[in-house]
Amino acid sequence: MKKIVLAMMLVAAVTAVAQTAAAPAPAAAPQQNAAPAAAPAPKKEIKDPAEYNAYVGAAGQSDPAAQISGFEAFLAQYPNSLFKEEALELLMVAYQKAGNQPKMLETAQKLLQVNPCNIRALALVTYSKQASATGPNAQQTLAEAGQSAEKGLQCWTTAVKPADTPTADWDKLKTQTTAIFNNAAGMAAYAAKDYGKAEQFLKSAVEADPTNLTEVYYLALADLAPGPSEKDVEGLFYVARASNLQTEAAGKAKIAQFGKSKYAKFHGSDEGWTDVLALAATATKPPDNFAIKQYVPPTPAEQAAALVKSKKVEEMSFAEWELVLSEGTPEDADKVWSTLKGKPLQMAAQVISIEPPSKIDVKGKSVDAPTELKLAGSSDDIDAKRFDIDLTMTAVIPAKQMPKEGTDFQFEGTPVSYVAKPFVMTMNEGALLVKSAPKPPVHKKPAAH
Repeated sequence: MKKIVLAMMLVAAVTAVAQTAAAPAPAAAPQQNAAPAAAPAPKKEIKDPAEYNAYVGAAGQSDPAAQISGFEAFLAQYPNSLFKEEALELLMVAYQKAGNQPKMLETAQKLLQVNPCNIRALALVTYSKQASATGPNAQQTLAEAGQSAEKGLQCWTTAVKPADTPTADWDKLKTQTTAIFNNAAGMAAYAAKDYGKAEQFLKSAVEADPTNLTEVYYLALADLAPGPSEKDVEGLFYVARASNLQTEAAGKAKIAQFGKSKYAKFHGSDEGWTDVLALAATATKPPDNFAIKQYVPPTPAEQAAALVKSKKVEEMSFAEWELVLSEGTPEDADKVWSTLKGKPLQMAAQVISIEPPSKIDVKGKSVDAPTELKLAGSSDDIDAKRFDIDLTMTAVIPAKQMPKEGTDFQFEGTPVSYVAKPFVMTMNEGALLVKSAPKPPVHKKPAAH
């Protein structure tokens, strides 16, 4: 329905301005003994009465079919007429009124060959391509609509109102075609993931019509796309605004929930989100003092310090020991290590690799070397398949009890040393555990913001 209304508005705007050129004055007869006057600006005029009558006759038709016939004949008979652009404009509008979109677009393209900055032709091409951007070629068609739209906006910067066009009609044409151009350029840029350009055009569109749900919502999405955090603040306002503009209950709730999740991620909690929703119900754009505090996660060093203050070393997981020993201050690391060093620990880890069996010399005898295992005790290192425990068993692991790589391994070991970065804890006195030990605790590094 909205597309139909917009098309009707465009026809009205194009027709209102184009009709001002429908009746060019015929060449005036020279006056005898006229006093010399300042040379006026060159003005287009039809000097041939037959050409003049053909143009006026076609323009005066009220039936689109008759107007099409008249202007097609005029252009065929007078292909180099000074009023070729005006004739093509009225022919283009007549084809649109007749519902013949292919001929309308064909005429618009001919018109753009005569004048690449013909606003009316650019608007009709832009709108038509955007409306037809479906199917396998949708992306290309939408990109073409965006190109026409950007051309139209550029042409408006140098457009000059014809002397015989009423100011009200010219302003109306500018308002309505600029809305079409900004919408198409913004949506094409968003589809191409050029979010900065999309934000530029859609913001202009929203400023012109703050009640357009689609433009407000996609402006929010462009703002919330990866980029500067200050755009997130604006985007959170506009997604709240879109939720308020949506009248369908399920859609309103869905947009509000999406906005709430984005707000909580940016702010660290959803506290204050209802205030943003309330503000966006009446405000059409973010107030000058509008701000949302961004959550800044603690650094690993800060996390380590908080952990040491809040938890006993004996109650920490292996991943938490790793965090303090690799990221904590020397004092915090010493506190943890002095508690762990030389103390047998029972735990579970995932097997990364197993050293192949070897022989060593013990008092002149060749014996099997104790088994050595490379293990991952934290979730991060398990995911990365990187060992953070270097365990030496007290003896060779029997073949029947030999673990496989990628499986959990329950053991007892005694910490003897560690390397902070990349973190590896060396243990000896390794022994198999018969009873179940806890599985490796989950530990993820702080999410980047």
